[in-house]
Amino acid sequence: WTELRQSSPTSLRTPPPSLSFTMSLIHLIFVFTLVLFFFVSTRQNQLILLDTLDQEVTKFRECNALLDLNSLFTEAKVYHNKLVNIRKEMIMLHEKTTKLKKRSLKLQQQKQKEALEKEQQREKELERERQLIAKPAKRT
Repeated sequence: WTELRQSSPTSLRTPPPSLSFTMSLIHLIFVFTLVLFFFVSTRQNQLILLDTLDQEVTKFRECNALLDLNSLFTEAKVYHNKLVNIRKEMIMLHEKTTKLKKRSLKLQQQKQKEALEKEQQREKELERERQLIAKPAKRT
């Protein structure tokens, strides 16, 4: 450096080659450090963004699952109403069947009664005819 002082003023403006190399090296280290800092910072930001995106995707899936769940509940309600209607119809059919069975039994009893009365009437007529037929008198 002392050599530089003793030299001409133009030589003061140009640093010696070893100093130039050192400054270039310091400059490269500084730039490398900045790039590394930005890379690390960017990587952290990317990780944060990925995490946030993952959370949003999870929320979206949950929302879709809720929509699917709502549609399932709606579908279940429709089928429940169908089952209730089928049950009502079955109860109505059971009542009609019971009424028809009672009516059938009454008709059957009435037919049996009519048949019995007819049979009794026929027997009466046969008995009357037997009584009307002349009986030979007994000889004594």
